[in-house]
Amino acid sequence: MMGEKRKALITGVTGQDGAYLAQFLLEKDYEVYGIVRRISTPNFWRLQYLGIINKITFISADLADMSSLTEAIHESNPDEIYNLAAQSFVGSSFDQPIHSADINGIALLRILEIVRKFNPKIKVYQASTSELYGDSCDIDGKQNELTAFKPNSPYALAKLFAFELARIYRESYNMFVSNGILFNHESPLRGLEFVTRKITNEVAKIKLGLSQELVLGNLDSHRDWGYAKEYVELMWNILQNDTPEDFVIATNQTHSVKEFVEEAFKAVGLDWKLYVRVNQQYRRPYEVTYLKGDYSKAKEKFGWEPKTDFKELVKLMVEADLKRWQMHLNGETFAWDAPNHPGHIKYLYRAKDK
Repeated sequence: MMGEKRKALITGVTGQDGAYLAQFLLEKDYEVYGIVRRISTPNFWRLQYLGIINKITFISADLADMSSLTEAIHESNPDEIYNLAAQSFVGSSFDQPIHSADINGIALLRILEIVRKFNPKIKVYQASTSELYGDSCDIDGKQNELTAFKPNSPYALAKLFAFELARIYRESYNMFVSNGILFNHESPLRGLEFVTRKITNEVAKIKLGLSQELVLGNLDSHRDWGYAKEYVELMWNILQNDTPEDFVIATNQTHSVKEFVEEAFKAVGLDWKLYVRVNQQYRRPYEVTYLKGDYSKAKEKFGWEPKTDFKELVKLMVEADLKRWQMHLNGETFAWDAPNHPGHIKYLYRAKDK
């Protein structure tokens, strides 16, 4: 029917990428559906933070349950599916390798089988990861779409299964299935389980006198860090492409955790050396030491380039965390994501009512 809105179904809609993608698609006048797990209490703080929670249709389903996924896809009948949900912590995948394999790998198989039987014209975006590369890189020190994969964790191995599964289904069944190989991407919506938000949140607390130190593991790991809000635009571009292909989403730069720390403390005018302590227990069993992406293909195909540089990104995150903690100290309404913090919420929470 002419004039109908396009429909998108997002798994992981309550996460950082899912929230930004939902916002982006709503601005593109999509009808947006989001999958929320039945067995957990959904954490809607990011969608509330962006002011879009009432604009999304939520569907109860679980990536580990074929029948609920089938119902979700049939009910939403989407033009596009963005599979962003995952067990997203590399370290945790060593503790829960079977769960990681199921949610990060087999779940895509469930989705593709449902799509193949229900409507093979649905376009599917699979959120892949730079962790696929491990320590593998090209002669120029970068990783692109042709660089060999060498996964170093159960997380990365499960993602490699899904990556190759996408290729197999598009080649075997002529389905539109594409991978976005995302290098590290951060924002004020990042969870506190990730080292970047751990840093910026703790720096904000130290600045306000709420904490005395920041404890980290490996300061020498290098990552290609970009701004998540900009990366979701490329996710959408990938599904608007004429053909299903795989694309690296990165910044072509790499920085160490130490550099991230230095910039975070610089943003609040403090000397990081006075507050940072290294604890080896935070190191992973098998650490990926260096990642640096090459987004040349995406630039050539879509004209896409990252706009927010590394220093701007770190400052943006620190300032957001400062604002949150200042609001807490003032007893104002705010949204947060940490279970042991005053801002842990299902809905907006007023600190002064605690």
